[in-house]
Amino acid sequence: MTLPPTWAQAAGSPDEVVKHIRSGMHVFVHGSAATPHPLLQALCRRSDLENVTLYHLHTDGPAPWMAPEMAGRIRGVSLFTGPSQREPVNAGRADYVPIFLSDVPGLFTSGIVKLDAVLVQLSAPDRHGRCSLGTAVDAARAAVDSAALVLAEINAKMPRTHGNTAVALTRLTAFTTTDRPLPEHAPAAETPEIARIGELVADLIEDGSTLQMGIGAIPDAVLARLGTRRNLGVHTEMFSDRLVDLYHTGAITNDQKSFARGRIVTSFVLGSQKVFDFVHDNSAVQFEGCDYTNDTGRIGRNPKVVAINSALQVDLTGQVCADSIGTRIYSGIGGQMDFIRGAARSAGGKPIIALPSTAAKGTVSRIAPVLDEGAGVVTTRGHVHWVVTEFGAVNLHGRSLRERADLLISIAHPDFRAELRKWKR
Repeated sequence: MTLPPTWAQAAGSPDEVVKHIRSGMHVFVHGSAATPHPLLQALCRRSDLENVTLYHLHTDGPAPWMAPEMAGRIRGVSLFTGPSQREPVNAGRADYVPIFLSDVPGLFTSGIVKLDAVLVQLSAPDRHGRCSLGTAVDAARAAVDSAALVLAEINAKMPRTHGNTAVALTRLTAFTTTDRPLPEHAPAAETPEIARIGELVADLIEDGSTLQMGIGAIPDAVLARLGTRRNLGVHTEMFSDRLVDLYHTGAITNDQKSFARGRIVTSFVLGSQKVFDFVHDNSAVQFEGCDYTNDTGRIGRNPKVVAINSALQVDLTGQVCADSIGTRIYSGIGGQMDFIRGAARSAGGKPIIALPSTAAKGTVSRIAPVLDEGAGVVTTRGHVHWVVTEFGAVNLHGRSLRERADLLISIAHPDFRAELRKWKR
């Protein structure tokens, strides 16, 4: 991909682009691999600003706008807390909003959060003058459509993606141009525990299922074991490298989905250059906002939806904590509840929570009598169905509290089962 010189002559430096930001503004920041770091770095160089609020989902890489020296100038508001945001959020230098991913775009379109500007990273425009939101549509679509000012980094290496991704060059208030690689994340290595969880979850997936999976070792382990399946579909909020590998085996055809037949539907992607090359100009991949991908009614229309989500802790009644360790925010609500509920509404669907049985090098059981004090309930005990550890897979749906405790203890690590039985009702 090269940048045509005619339109590029209108580009400015990152410092010139962010001159449009004024004190007191509310600004959305594009996230994941599309985080516009040159614009963010330029914004942090502005010593004249006061009380600028940056709203964002997970952003890739460092977060200099959350540094202590930004106090009073820029404050981050995390709608899903990534690694670089955990310390600032828990230290009180930044804020966290617990919210379903499906509801985030509505914050902007409804005016609950009135955006003045957006900072986005786009692909180069096509011959019709239309750029693409590239690797992350999620809430960026609603933000671009809602804000008065659109300030962009146009990156020659950003893939051009299909779906609801177009942003007209004429919509941009100002832009800069770059030619920098996107941040990459290689698949995580498998441990014996993760491999076993992958096998157990894969055993629950039938031919013709529609898949939702996140990023990480467990989804990767599951996808690596589905090569013999046939006619799988994909409707997910995100995907990574292992799905590309599975697609190339022929297992994914998308031809048994009830809508978007023949296409993978996603909201954003993360991974290595492999996944960026796969989505570039690929009409078999349809990018949509997360209010579309994570709509429970839409999810439930597909057959045999298998939603694979992770957790930090599950108590003996089936309550699932996925966003905090005690009172410390670790990630966010994200799309877990959207897809757990959507899969439950699907004919033959299977909502799955998958997690290793222990944490802290085997010293702590993730199957707990009660959630840690201050822990957030992301998936309620009324919504939970399948729970999988390396010691088994159990379905809690329709089970009493006593039955749930027995089932969950059966898949806890053996070292902790005796202690857990003392808490059983």
